[in-house]
Amino acid sequence: MSATIRDIAIIVIALETVILNALLIVLIWQIWRLVRMLRDEIRPILEDARETVDTVKGTATFVSEEVVSPVIQAGSRLAGFRRTVQVLRSEAQASLETLAWLQWLVQGPGKGKRSSNGSHAPGRPPHTLPEDR
Repeated sequence: MSATIRDIAIIVIALETVILNALLIVLIWQIWRLVRMLRDEIRPILEDARETVDTVKGTATFVSEEVVSPVIQAGSRLAGFRRTVQVLRSEAQASLETLAWLQWLVQGPGKGKRSSNGSHAPGRPPHTLPEDR
């Protein structure tokens, strides 16, 4: 009886080994198909993605050079022009104030004429501080 059980156990283990080997062969075959699919199908997808990235880089460079840079340059030139006008206006205002002072000094403090806008009283220098008026 024990010899029969031993023989049946050997047969079961042999069948199990055959089945596991068959499953192992199927697994290896599936892995080989997966590798082939990755090589044949994923590589073109990656190449297309690389081309798309290159196109986006080129577009970004073009937009930067042809659109953004001229806008920045125009804005900086406009800011420079505005600052130049501000400086010239302040210089002109300072020159007018100096002229008014010189005119007041030449005419004498008590004999001074009113400026064109009538901003100072006779005897006082033009453009005095508001609390002095």
